Amino acid sequence: MTMAQSARLVEIGTTTLHRLEKGTADKIRVRIVQHLCEIYERGAEEIAALKHLAEQAAVENWYEEYSDVLPGNFDNYVELEGAARHMVSYQELIPGLLQTGHYARTMIRNFFHDQSDNDVQRAIEVRMKRQAIIRRRVEPVTLDVVLHESALRRVVGNPKVMSDQLRHLAEASTWPNVEMRILPFAAGMPMGLLPGPFVIMDFGADSKGRPVEPTVVYVEGLVTANVYLQKQVDVERYCAVSVALHDAALNHPVESRAPVRKLAKESQQWT
Repeated sequence: MTMAQSARLVEIGTTTLHRLEKGTADKIRVRIVQHLCEIYERGAEEIAALKHLAEQAAVENWYEEYSDVLPGNFDNYVELEGAARHMVSYQELIPGLLQTGHYARTMIRNFFHDQSDNDVQRAIEVRMKRQAIIRRRVEPVTLDVVLHESALRRVVGNPKVMSDQLRHLAEASTWPNVEMRILPFAAGMPMGLLPGPFVIMDFGADSKGRPVEPTVVYVEGLVTANVYLQKQVDVERYCAVSVALHDAALNHPVESRAPVRKLAKESQQWT
């Protein structure tokens, strides 16, 4: 069936259908989606799923109002993060989902050094709102993070900011959906390298055990665009690196919590 034939059957223009198929339509009508599914002879389950997506398309995501302060294509990451069920991460700074407001303010102010105070404040609001996915009561995302020891010792802001941040980090590691392990300097370089920060996002499975969405590996770039990896060979490689980092990290989350609390006390003494 040609595009012109399909468009005629659902009584829309060919250009409108083209934009719909390309994902560039200004408005998605559930009626049109259902009619297209019917003429394409899709099953009831698939039609229901696509109608649900069409209904969601009409809802503005909370972060869209902050699009002017989101760097690059980071809105794509925020959307994926919000849909994820499980996140496995390696970080060399305190991850955004576990940052305090003062730590986030220092990091964002340093990054957006030429931005207005209002833009900086709005960027902070984005980071704080993102944390809702691990604090919500219904199906909070599970976060499994390996954190390099350098993140604990690298002073951000001042000793008071660091002390508060480290105490918050230790507290967060006691939450049932958060697991934190410290990779100490003494562990050297597992697999002969330090891969740089990355996040593996898993979106869970449907009632038949099939993945809802393919697993995505997010690798943040500085001078190049952020990278989203979905090829199985790439995902498997990062999963293997993650396993090696977990093996090299302190054996148990409780062991990782102790040095964090110790450094928090030491930082407090300098305030």
